[in-house]
Amino acid sequence: MFKQVIAASSLAAFFLVVACSQNLTGAGATFPSPLYAKWAEAYHKETKNTVNYQSIGSGAGIKQAKADTVDFGATDKPLSVDELKTSGLYQFPTVIGGVVPAVNIDGIKSGQLKLSSDLLAKIYLGEIKNWNDAAVKALNPDLNLPDLAITAVYRSDGSGTTFLFTHYLGGVSPTWKEKVGVSDTVAWPVGIAGKGNEGVAAMVKTTNGAIGYLEYAFATKGDTATVSLQNASGRFVNPSLESFAAAAEGADWKNAPGNQLILTNQMGDEVWPISGATFILVKANPKNPKKTAAVLAFFDWAYRNGDEQAKTLHYVPLPDSVEDMMRDQWVSSVVTDGKPVYNPSKS
Repeated sequence: MFKQVIAASSLAAFFLVVACSQNLTGAGATFPSPLYAKWAEAYHKETKNTVNYQSIGSGAGIKQAKADTVDFGATDKPLSVDELKTSGLYQFPTVIGGVVPAVNIDGIKSGQLKLSSDLLAKIYLGEIKNWNDAAVKALNPDLNLPDLAITAVYRSDGSGTTFLFTHYLGGVSPTWKEKVGVSDTVAWPVGIAGKGNEGVAAMVKTTNGAIGYLEYAFATKGDTATVSLQNASGRFVNPSLESFAAAAEGADWKNAPGNQLILTNQMGDEVWPISGATFILVKANPKNPKKTAAVLAFFDWAYRNGDEQAKTLHYVPLPDSVEDMMRDQWVSSVVTDGKPVYNPSKS
């Protein structure tokens, strides 16, 4: 119901909530940063309110949200209920996207190179070292794979993109789970580092034989070749808005305490296996309720107005029912003196 056209009187009431010319600061995940920049630009044109978002990685975003040095943090690694409670934070999702392996191999275009979950894990474990390895060639008999060393590229910073990637690898490879683990930062067995999605994209682009994991918008922006990855149903799929949406179809937000929901390796023929939501963090009992109200107003606006921009950048908007559920949570979960700091139904 929130995506219906709003009458002029309702718009006026909505803008009164955020008051005149609010300046908001946010920091964290690089995964959604292209979209948040687009939303902030459009929001400023409509409201004159400014949203300054620093793309510094999920780990840093979590730290700043906990320290209350920004108006909101952003992370692709959802915090547990215990961590949210301890930190006095509340989290909610904004959109769903995909993490994609991208390669730099002469003559190889997007969708041509097939990798299974086992091969991808072994590449990042350092067990497969060359692109003409027999196991890679067996899966790609029609490709002229060169005698070229593989350079695995990973994130140097604490990263929700890394969390999703390692969560996927940990789910498909017992060796990975035991030796490396699942986190937003790990001790990588092999490879070279790049800072942020931007840094990984640059490393892949400039390193012959490289493979790196990227949020999809960064791969498409740089025209980087992405792989066709085998999913949990045994099908080889390419990253796309449709395959990310397929991963989100089974998302059960109602039974996700603290909105902690991870979407890697979902079943389904068309599912992209490294999909996930990205999240916003705000203080549950903010010291500056007007600022937090302005943050929620911005994302309320994005829920209602930002779907087309999200799709253009290959993110999947949340279903209307999930957005409405988040609005209900805002009223009960983000409060000062027992009263909601922002009530969408009154905006």
